[in-house]
Amino acid sequence: MVRIIVAPDSFKESLNASQVAQRITEGIKNIYPAAQVIQIPLADGGEGLTESLINAVGGKLLDSPVSGPLDDAIQARYGILNDSRTAVIEMAAASGLPLVPRSDRNPLLTTTRGTGELILEALNAGCDRLIIGIGGSATNDGGAGMAQALGIKLLDKKGRDIGPGAQGLLKLNRIDMSELDPRLAKCEVLVACDVENPLYGLNGAAYVYGPQKGATLEMLPLLDKALVKLAKVLERDLGIQVHDIPGSGAAGGLGAGLMAFIGGKLCSGIQLIFELLGFEEILAAGADLVITGEGSINAQSLFGKVPVGVARLAKKYDLPVLAIVGQIGSGAENVYEAGIDAIMTMAPGPISLEESIARAGELLTDATARALRIMSLGSDTFSRY
Repeated sequence: MVRIIVAPDSFKESLNASQVAQRITEGIKNIYPAAQVIQIPLADGGEGLTESLINAVGGKLLDSPVSGPLDDAIQARYGILNDSRTAVIEMAAASGLPLVPRSDRNPLLTTTRGTGELILEALNAGCDRLIIGIGGSATNDGGAGMAQALGIKLLDKKGRDIGPGAQGLLKLNRIDMSELDPRLAKCEVLVACDVENPLYGLNGAAYVYGPQKGATLEMLPLLDKALVKLAKVLERDLGIQVHDIPGSGAAGGLGAGLMAFIGGKLCSGIQLIFELLGFEEILAAGADLVITGEGSINAQSLFGKVPVGVARLAKKYDLPVLAIVGQIGSGAENVYEAGIDAIMTMAPGPISLEESIARAGELLTDATARALRIMSLGSDTFSRY
């Protein structure tokens, strides 16, 4: 019997990781009805982190009213694990890019306040250990909104609270920590991060990730300047230097904000998930094939993304790895050296992004079946006859 491990990430703005795993499984069953399929939906710190951990160790999901990226009222979900003290928070649930209509995306204006409000909800529920995933943000405020929600005063030259977003951060003159929620002093804060970018500069949050959040070329220097301002005031007022720590530029600088404001510790999201799921033990039990995937595979996939994390671990046990993706981007060829053996795109031909998102489920199933048919050629393990 063919044994296949299906361990994908979500496909952003279309399917969560569980849905991706199910659609891939349908493609497998279309070719190998008797195959043993082990589904392990994964996340690297973005969408799906809460669900993956709740599924792994048990717990409950809770909904809370918070401020959205545009400071509008939304409902956001977070989880509490079955130890009743560990909260799992996805910043994307409160401050994520899919929450902002494409026509309204502007990282000068978007705020992380809702993420701070989710942290408060977790504290109110009695949690003293926070796992915060910071992938998929719509923001570039360095965690300023989050800090304000937790009681920190970010003040301009006239002693007034700065406004939301990077636009407000440009006016930052002083940080007052005196009213920070005291419960945070007793909290362990683990920040699941999937990138290694510094806070500012050409490889920092604004220049690398600003365009995908709606920033124009004219906005980029302003967004970067806002994060430089934050770093300087943090160093002067708090004696903290975080700007050059790998990952400080994650989520529009929220990585830096979590470290500086509430003592967060950056860690690899995918490694955290692997440990809690016992993923290496599952791989060690053996498989004929490991299938992973994400919306886009490119040069950035080498830095903490799910498919490469899966592949590197699978290679310890000499397991073949197939990645099924929405698109193949620049630098994708480098993932072969990291352990991915083959990549299959789900698009059957030239189609728009909108169509690809709308048809993601059926396209994933079809791409999986196509890949397995190719693998069956000349293969005893994957022979269909």
